[in-house]
Amino acid sequence: MAYELHYWPTIQGRGEFVRLALEAAGAPYVDVARTADDSGQGEAALMRTLQDRHQPHPPFAPPFLKDGGLIVGQTAAILHYLAPTLKLVARSEQARVWTQQIQLTIADMVAEAHDTHHPVGTGLYYEDQKPEALRRAKEFCHERMPKFLNWFESIVVRNPAGPRHLVGGRLSYADLSLFQLVEGLRYAFPKAAEKVLAKTPGVIDLHDRVAALPKVAAYLQSERRIPFNEQGIFRRYPELDV
Repeated sequence: MAYELHYWPTIQGRGEFVRLALEAAGAPYVDVARTADDSGQGEAALMRTLQDRHQPHPPFAPPFLKDGGLIVGQTAAILHYLAPTLKLVARSEQARVWTQQIQLTIADMVAEAHDTHHPVGTGLYYEDQKPEALRRAKEFCHERMPKFLNWFESIVVRNPAGPRHLVGGRLSYADLSLFQLVEGLRYAFPKAAEKVLAKTPGVIDLHDRVAALPKVAAYLQSERRIPFNEQGIFRRYPELDV
């Protein structure tokens, strides 16, 4: 049975971290909201689940995953659930916990990147909060981005199994998510990101190894990979690339 991934059909967003794991593992899945409505799927199916008052464990927001009768929400929780089956996490409890810690730290940075263009409120347009966005972006580019990426660099270098992966000696969902984080930063903040990434060669090497994986490379070239755009988490506003 194919997994059902529920996420908005026009953006990468937080759903992309789950898509990458499914694609890298070659797992069968349906991207529900991107499927034709007349098939009983589409965005209407996503909304039915969100608004189902009889669902005892309702997801707060997309992304969420359906695996038979089980519904799992929150990107990090979805990846934690999928990873043993997809063989994207090591077997030991220590490795599983460490991989989840890395994923949650990636989620923290993703949230901070989003807040550069929506620092006051998500219900407001970017144009309604430009001064605050510029102030937030300056701090993100000069302080927060280096702090996060330097930490990722340090754990790549310190990996006892070698610097090819974040955890142990094989691919994990944390590697895939760090790849996506770098992609997003390069899109939204091309100048600022390259300045910081120039000082984190281990992160860049890991990113490039993930991009070269045959299944990942095929996905990136396919129509399934939605281009970055200014409705997603990572948005390119040149004035914020400071």
